[in-house]
Amino acid sequence: MERSPGLPSLQGRGWGWVRGALEMPSFAAMNRRVEYARTQRARALRNNATRHERKLWGMISRLRPKFTRQFPIGPYTVDFACRQARLVVEVDGGQHAESESDKRRDGFLNQEGWAVLRIWNNDLDENADGVFQAIVTRAAECLGGTHPEPLPSREGRARRHRFD
Repeated sequence: MERSPGLPSLQGRGWGWVRGALEMPSFAAMNRRVEYARTQRARALRNNATRHERKLWGMISRLRPKFTRQFPIGPYTVDFACRQARLVVEVDGGQHAESESDKRRDGFLNQEGWAVLRIWNNDLDENADGVFQAIVTRAAECLGGTHPEPLPSREGRARRHRFD
């Protein structure tokens, strides 16, 4: 690498300027919290969501604290997770009834400190508002009793003028 006369050398001021930097692992890859393959799998699951997952996401995507779709936790990828409340919401069909693998998964998530709420597809179809209310209530319980969507501070109050 040639440098112009009068300009300082940038060599040694970061991996991007060092010769052979392409062979070195990038900083982001070295400090990746989740393996790249698992991130790609979660992304693919988000892009190919079921009808019920899309319906539930439409209801809970605006909640506070935020929910995340297809979130990797340990060796598993959960349908929805609220990180602040440590709540996992799984949308399941009939094939998950009495599933041993789901029991192992729930046990692992509970050991990691996550509460698991399983929603059946038919419950979501028949009583979507009740499902939404159950999620809000469970999130509030996980947060210690606070409501996940508090009212704005001035709700219902008359506005006070600052210089009167």
